[in-house]
Parts: sequence; structure tokens; C-alpha cells
Amino acid sequence: MIDRALLGPQFRTPNLRECLEAMALAGPLAVVTAGWQDREGEIEELRAHVGRPVVDLALYTRAEHVHADDPPLAAAARERQERLQELQDLYRLRLHALMAAVEELSPAPGEAPARRRARRAALGDVRRLDREHLAATAREHAAFARHWQRAPRPSLSAHRKALAAALDGAAAVLVAGGHVAVLLNRMRLFGLATLIERRPLIAWSAGAMALSERVVLFHDRPPQGAAHAEVLEPGLGLVPGIVALPHAGERLALGDAARVQLFARRFAPSRCLALEHGSLIRWHRGRVAATRDLKRLSRSGRVVEVGA
Repeated sequence: MIDRALLGPQFRTPNLRECLEAMALAGPLAVVTAGWQDREGEIEELRAHVGRPVVDLALYTRAEHVHADDPPLAAAARERQERLQELQDLYRLRLHALMAAVEELSPAPGEAPARRRARRAALGDVRRLDREHLAATAREHAAFARHWQRAPRPSLSAHRKALAAALDGAAAVLVAGGHVAVLLNRMRLFGLATLIERRPLIAWSAGAMALSERVVLFHDRPPQGAAHAEVLEPGLGLVPGIVALPHAGERLALGDAARVQLFARRFAPSRCLALEHGSLIRWHRGRVAATRDLKRLSRSGRVVEVGA
């Protein structure tokens, strides 16, 4: 695996420059800010922080141009999004019922072995549903790519060539946060995973989620009331073996050992990493080379420090 790094959010205590220096990456950078949507390209603070040239790949804007140039592709993309939303709604309905059973079977003093077996089985049902939903969304994306992205489409092909040219000479590719579904959608449209998979990558917030194998949406205390963590769809799979949890301290009840344990066991064997301000995990040649201010959710219910 080419060198990779995941960081915590960058707007309070940015550590991107420190990470670049530790990875000995000198030279200009390319950045993906499509998750910022209408704010895409507002990278003056980023340039000032890293102190070197940065080119924004403008995926959000490019996607708007491609859809305007190619109405059939735009219509197919809208239809796919509608199907994905329906899949998410149906998954959420089933998930709510299965999680209710898991919570009803929470550990009790002096419980019988039969109850413990039932609890494990209930969690197994949730894990199977997660896998089923992940596979269903993967099939939707694969079918779209086969039918629409591999056939000659002049506008899309032109932008892909322009992206390949923009990446030439970049010391690393940065993937910022924002709206994770929008970010993934645009990265998939242009086949960006193939263009960047052999380049050093640094991502933070939703960008870290997008590079992982599966995107998990989570919030224990949303404004609309209690919710269960949901699998959204596969990520790009460029950073395997982890579930990225930006702002975990704000969004998860990390002091609730039972909830932490359930979360960690549900998504095992992937490591559930709490990416907070100042957090860093860096890989070199496929091995963890460094970590800083990084914690993971453990299957024992504790939140523990991660060491290199």
C-alpha cells in the first residue's frame, strides 16, 4: 500500500502540514473538496497552512458540467440516487427492529446462558443486515458504472483526462470532508480511485470515511432523537480495515461502555477509530508508522489509545 494518512478535523487545530513533513512529501498538492459542495475550491486557508501550491480538482463543478452536457447520464444518476435512497429507507426500517431486539437483550445480572446466546444471535442478525445492505448498494454502483461510465461519453472522458493531467506532478492527493455521500458520488463518477490509488493520500473528516471500505453514519444524540448507526454504502477501499469516526466525541456516547462495546463488536474486525482534532494515523508500506491523539472503540466497551 502506498503511503496513506488519516487526520481528524482540520478547522481548529490543523496538523496537515505536520503530516506532510513527517511523510517527507515535498512539492505541489492536489485536493478534493467536492464534499463542501457550493464552497468547493475555497482553499486559501489550506494553501496558507501547507505553504505550497495546491490545485483543487473541482469534482463538484466538473460533475455539474458533465450532467449539463450529458442529459441521459444525469437522468440515470438521479434514478440511481432514488434507488439508493429507497434501499437506505428499507434498511433503516429493518435495522430499527433488529437493534430493538439487541437492546432488549442487553446484559442483565445473573443472566442465563440462553440469554447470552440470544444476544449474540441478535447482534449476528444486525451484522448480516449490514453486509446485505452493503452488497446491495455496491451492486447499484457497479451496475451504473458498467452501463454508463465504461461506454464512450465525450464530456466525462474529457474531464477524466483533465483530472489525470492535473494530478501529474502532485506530491500527494488530499481529500477534505463535508458531505460524505456527495463526496463519494463525485469521486466515483470520475473514477478517481483508479487515478489516485498509487499516490500518497491524506484525508480527514468525511474524506477519511470515503477512503475506507464502508461508510458508517453515526450520531447517538441527533436533534431529531435517538438513532442507530447506519451503514451507508461502500467507500473506495483505499484504507482497509478501519471504520472512520470523525467528531466521535461529539456524536457518540463514548462514556457509555455498553454502547461502545456494541458499536465495536458490530463492526469488527474493522477498528473503529475516533478521529478528533489533532488525531493522526499514518501508514508506510502497509504498516502503521505513526499515530497521535488517536483512540479506538474496543470490544470490551472502553475507548483506548492507539499506538503505532
